[in-house]
Amino acid sequence: MQAFDRLCKFARKPAREKLRIVSRKLSSKLPETDCYWKVFSPGNDRTAYLIGLFGTGRLYINDLMMQHTGRRAKYFRDTIRLHQRPTSMIYSGHATLKYVSRGQALPAVTRRILDAVRARTADLVFLYRHPLDSLVTNWVFWRTHLRTRIGLWVGLAYTNLDDLCVDLEKDFAEFESFARGDPAFFAAPRGPRFLTFREFVEETELYLKSATLALRLEDFISDPAKEFSKIAEVMSVNLNLSRVQIQPPLAKPFRYLALEKAVPRFKAFTDGLDAETKRRIERIGYTLL
Repeated sequence: MQAFDRLCKFARKPAREKLRIVSRKLSSKLPETDCYWKVFSPGNDRTAYLIGLFGTGRLYINDLMMQHTGRRAKYFRDTIRLHQRPTSMIYSGHATLKYVSRGQALPAVTRRILDAVRARTADLVFLYRHPLDSLVTNWVFWRTHLRTRIGLWVGLAYTNLDDLCVDLEKDFAEFESFARGDPAFFAAPRGPRFLTFREFVEETELYLKSATLALRLEDFISDPAKEFSKIAEVMSVNLNLSRVQIQPPLAKPFRYLALEKAVPRFKAFTDGLDAETKRRIERIGYTLL
């Protein structure tokens, strides 16, 4: 039923948006040896990498890049590949710097991207949001993915905050298991576990020290045109803000605050975070109220 609902939702979208979605899906399935670029030039700009840990709004930026980067849009790929020289390619994906994590490229891959950044043959744009919002988003995604093989973000899995609060209260032991990276959470499918919350926050801090440009999803909610213009500048894309309309993301900022009020055990969880994790959250520009 959920798959049917998603199909109906897709059918109601405008034709241009359908094309973007299909293009994104197809690009993620292209083989590593993409024959197209053996015939046509991949360009000679600095290769652009959009990196985000899970649950930070990367797909929203993907869509903006496909809509507003002009000729560079044809070079967009929703995957991560490495090049020894500058290209006009735009790669988008999940990757970690220190810890091995389910669903994210290995640290060895990220180190090679950073080598290219230091060599001035590539740029890395890192997108992040409040880690507690990402934590809730990721828990919802992985629990729906493990149960139905279709991972859903919060906005698709729940029609209102009350339903999310009910599930969080009812399955709080499962939430805590996910947050501490318990391998038992992923016992059924093979592969590594996901990041612990502590590791997630540490990875974010490491990226802020390394990225060419780091942007907060919350800032796109308040002024999407201003924030996207920063990406365009890094990529040397001529973006005329007077001629484009950039929509803000649908994600709700600081949802975790409402959850703290509605679910006491979630509030106790955030209050009980270890001191180093709390300091890291502050160093990346957020507070714990």
